[in-house]
Order: sequence, then C-alpha cells, then structure tokens
Amino acid sequence: MNILELSEQEIFRRQSLEELRALGIEPYPAALYDVNAYSKEIKESFKDEAERRPVTIAGRIMGRRIMGKASFVELQDAEGRIQVYISRDDLCPTEDKELYNTVFKKLLDIGDFIGVKGFVFRTQMGEISVHAEELTVLGKSLRPLPVVKVKDGVTYDGFTDPEQRYRQRYVDLIVNEGVKDTFIKRTKVFNSMREFLNGHGYIEVDTPVLQSIPGGATARPFITHHNALDIPLYLRIANELYLKRLIVGGFDGVYEFSRNFRNEGMDRTHNPEFTVMEFYAAYKDYNWMMDFTERMLEKICMDVHGTTKVKMGKNEIDYKAPYPRVTMIDSIKHFTGVDISGMNEVQLRDVCKQLGVEQDETMGKGKLIDAIFGDKCEGNYIQPTFIIDYPVEMSPLTKKHRNNPELTERFELMVNGKELANAYSELNDPIDQRARFEDQLKLSEKGDDEAMFIDQDFLRALEYGMPPTSGIGIGMDRLVMFMTGQESIQEVMFFPQMRPEKVAKKDPVAKYTELGVSEELVPILQKAGYLTVEAMKDVNPQKIRQDLGDINKKHKLELSLPSVEVIEGWFTSSTPPKGGA
Repeated sequence: MNILELSEQEIFRRQSLEELRALGIEPYPAALYDVNAYSKEIKESFKDEAERRPVTIAGRIMGRRIMGKASFVELQDAEGRIQVYISRDDLCPTEDKELYNTVFKKLLDIGDFIGVKGFVFRTQMGEISVHAEELTVLGKSLRPLPVVKVKDGVTYDGFTDPEQRYRQRYVDLIVNEGVKDTFIKRTKVFNSMREFLNGHGYIEVDTPVLQSIPGGATARPFITHHNALDIPLYLRIANELYLKRLIVGGFDGVYEFSRNFRNEGMDRTHNPEFTVMEFYAAYKDYNWMMDFTERMLEKICMDVHGTTKVKMGKNEIDYKAPYPRVTMIDSIKHFTGVDISGMNEVQLRDVCKQLGVEQDETMGKGKLIDAIFGDKCEGNYIQPTFIIDYPVEMSPLTKKHRNNPELTERFELMVNGKELANAYSELNDPIDQRARFEDQLKLSEKGDDEAMFIDQDFLRALEYGMPPTSGIGIGMDRLVMFMTGQESIQEVMFFPQMRPEKVAKKDPVAKYTELGVSEELVPILQKAGYLTVEAMKDVNPQKIRQDLGDINKKHKLELSLPSVEVIEGWFTSSTPPKGGA
C-alpha cells in the first residue's frame, strides 16, 4: 500500500509493527494462547477472602492510563471488559525493562490484542482487576478504533452513523455496547425454536437454494445461470414446495431455517436476503397451527427474557397465549366500514379509490384486498393477533375454507403492526392446485412480475397424494427484531445488504500525465486533495507547489518538486511541458 494513502495514525502503527519485529516480537504469533478465564466470570466469582486466583486472559486494549512505573489497561474480551494493573517491576523483574518501557508504553495501541497472565485482586478504589505478571502481544491493530467517550452516563463521539455501523459491523461490535447482546439473543431465539420443534418430534431438513422454478411465494426472484447445464436458475424465494414434497414422501413433520432471496426494495423491515423458518405437519389444520404457534412464541420469549413481555418502542408486547383471532373481512369492515365479501375486481378498485388506497392495473382481486388490509388495518394490531380466513384470490397454495369456498383456511400473525407469520391448511387437491397456478399465470401475463410459476413437478408430487397438512412460515429476522426491541431489520442482521459505498471521484494517472505532470507526483497531488485535474485548475500554482512541498517534507519523500512556472504550464500550454517534476 502506498504510504500516502494512509493516515498519520496508520503510518505510526505500521512503524510500531516493524519495531516490534526488530525487537524479536512477532505481532501476529501462531502459537496457541491458552485462555482460562473471562471478564464477566472473574468479576462474578471474586471473593475478597478467597485465596489468590491465577488467571490467563486475553482480549483487545480499549483504554489505558500510563502512570510512570505502573499503568492500568481496560481489556475487552468476549464477555465484557476488565481492568488490568501493570507494574513495570512485576512485569520486568530483571534489569531489562524493555517489555514495559518500550513495548507496552510505546509500541502498543488502543485496539491491539494482548494476553495477560496474573492474579485477580481488588484495587484500593474497589475495582476487581487482574494484576499482570506476564504480557504477550497477540495481534497488532493497524487502524485506530473510533474513540467513544462516556461521562456521567452520556456518550460522546459515538460510532452511531447507521451506514457506517452496518457497513463496518466489526467496528460496531467492538465499540458499541449492547450490539453483541442483540446477536446473542438472535441465537437464543433460533435455539429455542429449534428445541421446541425437535421436542415435538419434527425433523430439520435442507432444501435447494438454487431452483429451476422459484415457487412457494409471490415475489420477484434473483436470476442466475448454470454454465455446465446452460440453464437459468433462481435463488430461492421460499422452500415451501420442496418441504411439501417431503410430506408427500412420508415425513409427518419437517422444518427448515431457510435463507431466502427476493429481488425487491430495501427498507427498515425488508432486506433482499433474509431467513424464514418454514414448518409443515401432516394431519393438522390451521386451527392446530395457531395453537402450536402461540405456545412456541410464548416459550421463545420466556427463554430469551425470562418473561412473556418485551418492550418495542413505546409499546409493550405480551406473547402470553392465547392470541385473538379476527377474520380478514371483519378486520377490513371494522377499520374502513366497508364489507368487501363477494365483491368483484371492479368493485374492489372502486373501494380502493374511495379509501385512497394505491393500486394499478396489474393487480387482481387478491392484491387489491391485500392493499386495502395493508393500508387500513395491519398497522392497528400491536399485540399478537391472528388474522384468519383470507379470500381465495390471495392464497394460491391454501385449502379452501371448509364452510365458505370464497375463503381459504389461512392466517397471518400480526405483531406491532407487522406480519410475523403466514400459515395455511395446505392445499392438497392437485386439480384445484393446477387451476390456482393457471390463475397465477394469467396474472403474470397481465404484467404481475411477482405471480407464481407453474411447478409441474410439484403438481406431479401432489398427484401421488399428500395427506391433510398445515404449514407455517415465520420471518426470523422480524421475530428477532420483536424479541430484542429493534425498529430496523438491519439491527438484527450482522451484514445487511448495503448500497455501493460512496468513494470520492479520483482521476486516473493518465489524466495528469496528459498535462505534463510526472507520474511520481500524482499520488502526492492526490494526497494534497487534488483528486481530479479539474480540482487544480483554479488554484494558485504557488499554493499547489507549497502543498506538494509540505507533503514531500512530512513524509521524507525527497522528490524534486516542479517550479511554479512548470505548474502554470500544466494548464496554459497546448503542448504540455516536459520534466513536470
């Protein structure tokens, strides 16, 4: 890397790196460092009257106070932070004090990894700490961390810009307290759900991510190409049709934590790559699935928090079962005063216009009803509520309602104004399923790019016979949001999808040399802030020369600088002068 591309701190740290090696210390050692204690456990188990406890800890330096022959370091490990007391004479009991005076005081920086062997004690100020007897360099940090200061409970200079935090999650995890805890709770949510499903005898499976037909949901897929087979393939939008094939094959219950991909917009609750848990149980219906779901969510909340209540912004959500059940048509009637039952597409368009609900010509009955519910009803359900009995046009994979053929046996679970789960009594009539797929094909021909494909192999599987089945999909990222009180999906995904990083425009070397600038001067000009030729045009040539001289001197480059006349010639001569340096 060109030294001119580095900041002062980065240059200083690289120099320290080389000095460590010159002293015979490898800044990135390969050997095992056998840690046997962690900050949280050390503090929780410490007793003043107990015998002195030897420990070996390791972590990142997050702060230090150097006070002559003694210093304090704040060390951050996987569980938290702990203070380390370092005495020069304890660390260096012989005449050689280089480890303390040079290595520790001068060559180590905030962000470096060290290992410490010593014993636990309580300082005169009452803080449980580790008294260092040995110190080992375990990793040199070449970039400075953001310095986050906390005084009287107020944070200053915080690493808080969302774009920076999500793009550099590794820094976010280091410096922002509580971020790691969110992701630990995410793992607890997954583990609790898996434990609940396994405890009921259901089997976790894997299904393809690359699919020849993107089925199981209405969504725009990502398309790729398989070179060897010379066929298009799609990243999975859902795993539903594969899991149902396994029910056909004889499994009574299967589930999968499915990584899905949808080529759609991004916002605070949507990411193009996300995780869904889908679960299918034979010989069950959507009524059983509602009971099962509310018991599962109650357990998850208890496992994560020790209570069924979670704070979500200004709301407190209670996952204690049972949850209310409201039909979609009743919900729309309650919040709009309009009874949409039995309405055709034309009538529904009139209702949308009457209610001010956005719609377009590609939308069929199902999408029009969905738009009305989403705009006028969904946001009102804060506490967990099952919205049930969806119109048949909205649910191409769902069994018709046993009492009303205009409806389907489907529910969505609403929490905090958002959909959390979607479930059906699954359609297992192959003739009805084919007709529903054909209706979706008509929508596709009409311009709906989210309509389902016809999956002939899935229809063939159904023709072999599938038992009565209930299935559910739960958005895991959204569930983690709700279980951790986060308002944005980006807060619960380690690495959410981001727009391309903005990089300052920088002209190529050739644009400078066309003016007569020597190639070796280009990085110096750009270091001085002249990232483009255009940026130099209206600047006094004397100032440009001064800027070049300052950088040349500061970095001891020993380059011959161009005269003011030569710099003027870069912009005034039709034939660029030679010898630009």
